[in-house]
Amino acid sequence: MSDRPYVLLSCAMSADGYIDDATPERLRLSSAADFDRVDAVRAGCDAILVGAGTVRADDPKLLIRSEARRAKRVARGQPADLTKVTLTWSGDLDPGARFFTTGDAPKLVYAPSAAAGELAPRLDGLAEVVDAGDPLSLPRVLGDLAARGVRRLMVEGGGGVHTLFLTADLVDELQLVVAPFFIGDPAAPRFVRSGVFPQSPERPMRLAEATRIGDLALLRYLVGNARG
Repeated sequence: MSDRPYVLLSCAMSADGYIDDATPERLRLSSAADFDRVDAVRAGCDAILVGAGTVRADDPKLLIRSEARRAKRVARGQPADLTKVTLTWSGDLDPGARFFTTGDAPKLVYAPSAAAGELAPRLDGLAEVVDAGDPLSLPRVLGDLAARGVRRLMVEGGGGVHTLFLTADLVDELQLVVAPFFIGDPAAPRFVRSGVFPQSPERPMRLAEATRIGDLALLRYLVGNARG
């Protein structure tokens, strides 16, 4: 088995690189057709990861919506639901969040050593809290997931988590959907934050696919020496 899963980053953004606006209500950047495409991508993965900030802000279920896709997974001997994964540095997670209360597959919370010890009793019976080192080590997280049989990991954000994976050079594929409008608000969250990215003009990503989904554009990039 590989020392880490195949890592696929998935994100929808505006034409100027924002993943939301600055209002309290969540901005929909995608369409029904693209949501269904994302559901199909999820169904082909073993686990799905978001940051704790996304759990707090969006309260996502992170489930496969299509009953037909769920049934196909079960027929292949896979769980109907993906293993859910989140990263937290502070341990600030609500046990009542839908991340923990929906779906039957395992829920994994990776946290730095000090936060993991405090968080485990709060999430007892809801999720397994895993010590990810001090400070939190992304290679350690991915190594633990691989040891649990996760071969394909889908990372859905937010911007801080996308930045973390990209700057650590731990991404194999990027699926980026571009919406046909601008946000133009510096207070809004962006797809990635500042950092030193290996994916540079000297080491560009390779465009593997460009697909039109209505007025959206799906760009699928392979990053570095992407593994199949």
